[in-house]
Amino acid sequence: MNAEFRKLARLSGPMIATQFFIMGMGFVDTAMSGQYSSLDLAGVALGGVILWPLFMLFSGVLTALTPMVAQAVGSENRTSVGPLIRQGAWIALIFGGMLFTLVRFAEPIFVLFQVPDDVIVIAMAYLSAASWGLPAVVLYVTLRYACEGLGQTVLPMLIAGSTLPVNAALNYVLIYGVFGLPELGGEGCGWATAITMWFELSVMLLVIKRPWLLDTGLLDRFDWPRFDPMSSIFRVGVPIGLTLFLEMTVFALISLLVGSIGVTAIGANTIAGNLNWFVFVIPMSLGSAASIRVGFYVGAKDYQAAAQVARLTIFVSAAYAFLAFAVLILGRDDLPKIYSSDAEVVALTADLLLIVACYQLFDCTQATLIGILRGYKDTKIPMFISWSGYWLLALPVGLILGWGLLGPNWGVLGFWVGLGLGVAWIAGFALLRVIQTSKNVERIERFAAV
Repeated sequence: MNAEFRKLARLSGPMIATQFFIMGMGFVDTAMSGQYSSLDLAGVALGGVILWPLFMLFSGVLTALTPMVAQAVGSENRTSVGPLIRQGAWIALIFGGMLFTLVRFAEPIFVLFQVPDDVIVIAMAYLSAASWGLPAVVLYVTLRYACEGLGQTVLPMLIAGSTLPVNAALNYVLIYGVFGLPELGGEGCGWATAITMWFELSVMLLVIKRPWLLDTGLLDRFDWPRFDPMSSIFRVGVPIGLTLFLEMTVFALISLLVGSIGVTAIGANTIAGNLNWFVFVIPMSLGSAASIRVGFYVGAKDYQAAAQVARLTIFVSAAYAFLAFAVLILGRDDLPKIYSSDAEVVALTADLLLIVACYQLFDCTQATLIGILRGYKDTKIPMFISWSGYWLLALPVGLILGWGLLGPNWGVLGFWVGLGLGVAWIAGFALLRVIQTSKNVERIERFAAV
C-alpha cells in the first residue's frame, strides 16, 4: 500500500502543480484587466462565464482518453494507444471549430441577462479574440490527456509552468499597449489568451517525439476518422463533458443570481468561490491520478488492486477534506482580507466560510470518487448523480434560501447551503457507486470493452 501511495503521489503531484499554473493564468487575466479598468474586468469576467463552461464541455469529452489509454497500457497493448490518440485528434479538430463558432455568437445570452451594453462590447471583443486559440488548446488537451494516461504527468506540468509567464507578458503588452502596439484593454486579454493557447500546442508538438509516446505508434501512419474508436471515445467521454459543463454552469448561474442581492454579496461569493477552487484542485488532481491507476489495473485485469487504489484514494481524500475544513474554519477571519479591505465584504465572507468549510467535507470526497469511477470507464451513472445533485437539489434549495422564497432570506449564505446539500448528495451516491462497481467484475469488464 505504501508503494501504491508513492505512485499516486508521483502522478498527482505534477497534476496539482499543473492546475495551480492554470489558476495562476486566470488570476493574471483578472488582475491585469481589473487594474486597467473595472469595466474591462467585468467584460473579461462575463466572457469567461461563457468561454470556460463550453470549453469544459468539449475538452471533458476528450478526458476519456486518460482512462482509455491507462487501460490499454495495463493490458500491455501500447500499440493501440497511437491510433486512439489520432482519432481523438480528429474529434479535437471538430470540437475546436464548434467552440470557435459558439463563443462568437454569445451576445444574445448577455442580452437575456440584461448585461449593460458597454460591458457586452468588451465581453464580445474578448471572446472574439480568444476564439482564435480554441482549436489549438482543444488539440493540446487531447495530447495532454493521452500523456497523463501513459503516466507521464511531468511534461504537462512543465508546459503549464512555462505558459504562465508567457501569458502574463502578453497580457501586459496587449492590454496596456506597449512596444508601439495598440492599447486593447479587455480585448487584449483575449488575444493574449489565444496566443498562449497556440504556444501550449507548439511546445507539446516540439516534444511529441519522446520515446514513451513514439512506442504507441502515434506517428507511424495517417488515419482518417473511424467510427468505432471515435464512438468509444464519445461513449466514455460525453458523460464526463456533460458532468463538467453542468457543474460549471450551475456555479456560473448562481454567481449571476447572487448578483441581484448586492455588491457585498457578489464580493463574498467571489472570494468564497476562489478559495473553494484553490482547495478543490488537490482532490480533483488526486481523482485524476486515481483514474490512471485504476484504469491501469483494470487493463491488467487485477481488479483487487484497482479496488485497493480506490480505497486508498478515498482515505487520502477524506483526510485532506478534514484538513481543508480546519484551515478554512481557523482562517475564516483572515483569509478574506487577502482579497478585500471592505469590512462588510470581509465580515460576510467570514460567515460564508463556515458553510464553505463544511462543504469541503463532501466536495473533496466526491471529486476523488468521480475520478475513481472514470478509471473504470463508469461515467454515465455518475453524470446523472452530478446532474441531480446540482440541478435538482443545490440550485432549487439555493434559490429558496438565497431569495427567501418560502421563509427567511439567507442571501448568499443560502446559495452555498444549497450547494453543500447538493455535493453531499453526490458524494453519498458516488461512494455507493464506487463500492458497487469495484466489486462487480461483470460490470468492470463490460465497461472495459467499450
